[in-house]
Amino acid sequence: MSRSKLYTPGQSEPFKLSRSKLELFVQCPRCFYLDRRLGVGRVSGPAFTLNSAVDHLLKKEFDIHRVAKTRHPLLEQYGIDAWPVAHPDLDVWRENFTGLQYVHTETNLLIFGAIDDLWINPAGEYIVVDYKATSKQGRILSLDDSSWQAGYRRQMEIYQWILRNNGYSVSSTGYFVYCNGQKDREAFDGKLEFEVTVFPYDGDDSWVEQCVRDAHACLNLTTPPPAAPECEHCEYVRRASV
Repeated sequence: MSRSKLYTPGQSEPFKLSRSKLELFVQCPRCFYLDRRLGVGRVSGPAFTLNSAVDHLLKKEFDIHRVAKTRHPLLEQYGIDAWPVAHPDLDVWRENFTGLQYVHTETNLLIFGAIDDLWINPAGEYIVVDYKATSKQGRILSLDDSSWQAGYRRQMEIYQWILRNNGYSVSSTGYFVYCNGQKDREAFDGKLEFEVTVFPYDGDDSWVEQCVRDAHACLNLTTPPPAAPECEHCEYVRRASV
């Protein structure tokens, strides 16, 4: 069951809708409706605690340079003309249940999400930065065509959209800092070594506005909408109920 507050049609208070729940709507409107209207969420998987540890340590590492007002060696290595910005609200923007926020006045939905990092370029544009961790063969220098990496793209674009709607100048180019756990070492020896790569992604947040409107329309339906054809969760429920 969903633990967060559910949507009530016509409510006067802005309804908080996280970036991940908006992503859920993109994946399957029916799952989204069941979750945000009826409190019946998808069965959750295990927490990615190793990924969280990598995120935490990367934040501490970049914060050292943020305080010192210096460029991280990775920025030097990849020729990125930017540096970690010391915005007074950054700690709030990184918190899971507060994060970046924007109230979409047309729908009264409060869209929010927690960013990993924020850089700034010489033009004074904010740069959205996302940390990722995995372990697979080869160097990671771009996102692939998998469904979850399409979600990574949308994640960054939603953050760019929220920042822009709060009046900030935002670069369309964001960056992924990707940590790839290496499997070719001779032994574990109590440590996991990573190859860290940084690559740009040119976001296009033009889809977000309509997506928010569509999600709001979905929330106001009187019955659940059809499942997305490719939704494996809905397909499982359908088959299990036969």
